[in-house]
Amino acid sequence: MSELVSQGLDLVILGMGTVFIFLSLLVVATLVMSRLVGQGGRDGGASGPSEGEEAALLAAVAAAVKAFRGRHRGQ
Repeated sequence: MSELVSQGLDLVILGMGTVFIFLSLLVVATLVMSRLVGQGGRDGGASGPSEGEEAALLAAVAAAVKAFRGRHRGQ
């Protein structure tokens, strides 16, 4: 019986060690990718929509909401 318990403990240690190492590597990879993406965003991406584009987008959203409410008012 003690040999069976010893094998079980070995298996538990091996399994938990494998999971711990994998999760540690996953955390490191996530941190590295986060830093890489963070640097790319600061260098020079689009600054956002201009005032004219923002007004057109707002008008389109307002028209879509009005059309949706008009179609679904009776339900």
